[in-house]
Amino acid sequence: MVIGPNGEKLGVKKIADALTLANYAGLDLVLMSSNGMPVCKVIDYNKFKYEKVKKEKEAKKKQREQNLELKEYRLSVTIDTHDFETKLKNARTYIEKGHKVKVSVRFKGRQIAHSDLGKEVILKFATALEEVGEIESMPKLEGRSMSLVVAPKR
Repeated sequence: MVIGPNGEKLGVKKIADALTLANYAGLDLVLMSSNGMPVCKVIDYNKFKYEKVKKEKEAKKKQREQNLELKEYRLSVTIDTHDFETKLKNARTYIEKGHKVKVSVRFKGRQIAHSDLGKEVILKFATALEEVGEIESMPKLEGRSMSLVVAPKR
């Protein structure tokens, strides 16, 4: 089956005839689908490749927009103020880009007995991000780590 350059069906043709048609038009003969009855189209192959790549890039871009990334920031119970401020600044810029942030505290050794201190650190971090984001899930203790998710404001 051969399809012309303007999308009109030219019917079932032999390969040699189809190649001659494409040659007269100054275009290429491209096999579009080979399963069942082979379908060939008379088109400019370079333009076809360019548009295909363009469509794939657009699809990836839309997929990236839909699947906003989740970045994790690990804090400790005994985090220093400067380290806290640095991570806070980085998280703020990441949220402003429209991504989610997961804040977690990992308890080492006997720190697990004082999980309330870890909760304080996480909530302090989340309240500092309240102007750009909102808490999506409250702090949960999972094994030796406690975490919460901050999403950008809508």
